Amino acid sequence: MRLHPAVVGHTEEALREILRFTGPADVILSRYFREHPKLGPRERGAIAEGIYAVLRNKLSYASFAESGHGPAMRRLALLGLADALGADALGGLSNEEADWLGRIAQIDRNSLPVTLRANLPQWLFDRLVARDGEAATLQLAEALNRAAPLDLRVNTLKAKREEVIAELAKAPIDAEPTPYAPYGLRLRKKPALQNLPLFKDGAIEVQDEGSQLLAQILGAKRGEMIADFCAGAGGKTLALGAMMRNTGRLYAFDVSDKRLAKLKPRLARSGLSNVHPVAIAHENDAKIKRLAAKIDRVLVDAPCSGLGTLRRNPDMKWRQTPESVLELNAKQEAILSSAARLVKPGGRLVYATCSLLDEENEAIAAQFLSTHADFTLVPMKDVLAEQKVALEMGDYLKLYPHVHQTDGFFAAVFERRK
Repeated sequence: MRLHPAVVGHTEEALREILRFTGPADVILSRYFREHPKLGPRERGAIAEGIYAVLRNKLSYASFAESGHGPAMRRLALLGLADALGADALGGLSNEEADWLGRIAQIDRNSLPVTLRANLPQWLFDRLVARDGEAATLQLAEALNRAAPLDLRVNTLKAKREEVIAELAKAPIDAEPTPYAPYGLRLRKKPALQNLPLFKDGAIEVQDEGSQLLAQILGAKRGEMIADFCAGAGGKTLALGAMMRNTGRLYAFDVSDKRLAKLKPRLARSGLSNVHPVAIAHENDAKIKRLAAKIDRVLVDAPCSGLGTLRRNPDMKWRQTPESVLELNAKQEAILSSAARLVKPGGRLVYATCSLLDEENEAIAAQFLSTHADFTLVPMKDVLAEQKVALEMGDYLKLYPHVHQTDGFFAAVFERRK
């Protein structure tokens, strides 16, 4: 069944707003759908898929759109919808448009210039090629430009992984264990989970396998005092609480009340009572100073460029600039330095980002070690062995979508000398 001709118009209209890059694409799209309540689930799904296809392939589409007739934004919308759903699914095309899409479909994408195939901004492409070479950068870019599967974390306070797999199969939803994270599940399709009893009861949470591994390497134990320093909406906080078997004290710090508010319903579902959400004004808030040198383990999932999450947030690559990354570096250093004061002697500090850039990752870790003589680096291979995670790593955790099928993540583990 063909989509209503209005779908192309709506895609074009929403795309025009999103390509201004004034905010996150998902936020702008949600607002657009609220303003157009008559759009049904099928139409919304089609519009979203078309727009995300454009965000992933913006450079190659812009090149294709130079041919064809009519408004440029409509041409981009048509390319996105045709790639995501097939040109045959689109209603209301003129003969000219249908012929044009047919010609575009014949183009061998592998014959395009390398920058168009990568669909990355030039500055990012150049940095990755300088570090990894052209072939590896293209492999990474190709993986970043594919939609991510849906990963879940099983809440071990409420269920076992095998039980959840069996329960999902009744829905019927096909789930397989993630290769590295011990409580993770991967779904190839993206079903509506919010109506499932498993979700309502807090037995499952949506969380990328890479993010689950960050919680795993912190190694939180029963009865400890733990701080999630940039808790956000609390995905890792909930994973840590379950690892602690709901004992000890787990502080969830964040500067955003809005983000912490999103943690509240998730917390209620999870059955955790050891989590203490704390809104702070900045990284040097007095609430943090009171806990100086008292915390066993501190996780700093630092604000970063988010370039490791392009499978889910393809607009990020067009919204970040070399200048915005530099600003983030100053913030990352300040936050890590502040979080370090919480760690007690013999305690651990984990610095993590969902970035692919050395200047947000290794460079911050090296800078921290050079200014904090009371901390030493714990090689990641030792941490993973402790946690029985079957991953080959050196000093740091470096996860990539084309190698590990996770989002791009980095982590370093430091220990405070006794």
